[in-house]
Amino acid sequence: MGRLFWKFFIFIWLGQMAAVLGTGALFWVERQQFQERMANGEKLPPEVFGPAFRDRPPPPFERGEPHEYPRLPPPGGWPPGGPRLPLLPMLAGLLASLLCAAGLAWYIAKPIRHLRQAFDAAARGDLEIRVSPSMGGRRDELADLGHDFDRMTEHLQVLMAGQKRLLHDVSHEMRSPLARLQAAIGLARQQPIRMADSLQRIEREGERMNLLVGELLTLSRLEAGVTGALENVDMSELLAGIVEDARFEGAAQQIDIVYAPGEMPEIRANPELLHRAVENVVRNALRFSAAGGAIHIAAGRVDGERFQISIGDDGPGVPESQLENIFKPFFRGDAQNTAGGYGLGLAIAQRVIAAVNGKIQAKNKLGGGLLVEMDLPV
Repeated sequence: MGRLFWKFFIFIWLGQMAAVLGTGALFWVERQQFQERMANGEKLPPEVFGPAFRDRPPPPFERGEPHEYPRLPPPGGWPPGGPRLPLLPMLAGLLASLLCAAGLAWYIAKPIRHLRQAFDAAARGDLEIRVSPSMGGRRDELADLGHDFDRMTEHLQVLMAGQKRLLHDVSHEMRSPLARLQAAIGLARQQPIRMADSLQRIEREGERMNLLVGELLTLSRLEAGVTGALENVDMSELLAGIVEDARFEGAAQQIDIVYAPGEMPEIRANPELLHRAVENVVRNALRFSAAGGAIHIAAGRVDGERFQISIGDDGPGVPESQLENIFKPFFRGDAQNTAGGYGLGLAIAQRVIAAVNGKIQAKNKLGGGLLVEMDLPV
């Protein structure tokens, strides 16, 4: 039994005992006073005995005999030395209050003890523990606290698994450019005549590592809730710049950019992060579009309070079983493995959109290709 149990037990028991003893003492004092008055031959007023006694005719007494109320001794006669305390009822009340206080204290302290054991297990790293089964059929605040603890451990379990997977993926992604860097350095030492090619390879791998580290830093800041200062972003200007850059990059691959702007309101967001989120989706569409294809970009206010951006490509699309996973860090499906990249662009876009209470979803187009829709609050 913990300290909380004994605190509840003592307070509840003392409260019950005070009520029992106070009530018992009051009745005992009144009974003692009544017996003393009866023993002294005091005449009690008729209202003490109620209407039935007052309306009853007096007994026939002989003429001239003084009328006195009889003195009624208690059952068994008067005790020697005067009235005594009712020890047996007091002991019975003491035992009953003891059992009641113990049961009530145990009922309150038991789930708290289970919660403490669960917190100790979670502190040791055991996130598999759950409290709800031990609550039984309780429907009170302590049971709600147990359910909240279970949701917390489930969320922590998902976060821990994500952190482990992220660490594994980061180490894997960093290993490849580091291996190529070491190979280029070794080639430069063995063949000084090819120093220029080796330096070019080293520079290219350094840029790839710098890009990967920058995306990882952005992703970690977004997951930590650091979104920077929010401003009113002019979506017309932001999308016009992104479309212009996409047309410049798509011209080399003979990919046409079809842009259909609608009503352009201002969005409350971080302009740099929002620009990067939309640009990541457009670059992802460019990466998977075949030569001679087209990317369709549409944007405008919908339903008065929402702003929607849709970006569709003519690529191979994504299997339906993988649509929910493309927004996870380092996820690259079968088609993505042949297109390069680190699998962080859509993950960053999803977190940027979520930071401004928006939504992003992906679905396959009927005619082929992937359609990504971003829904933002105006």
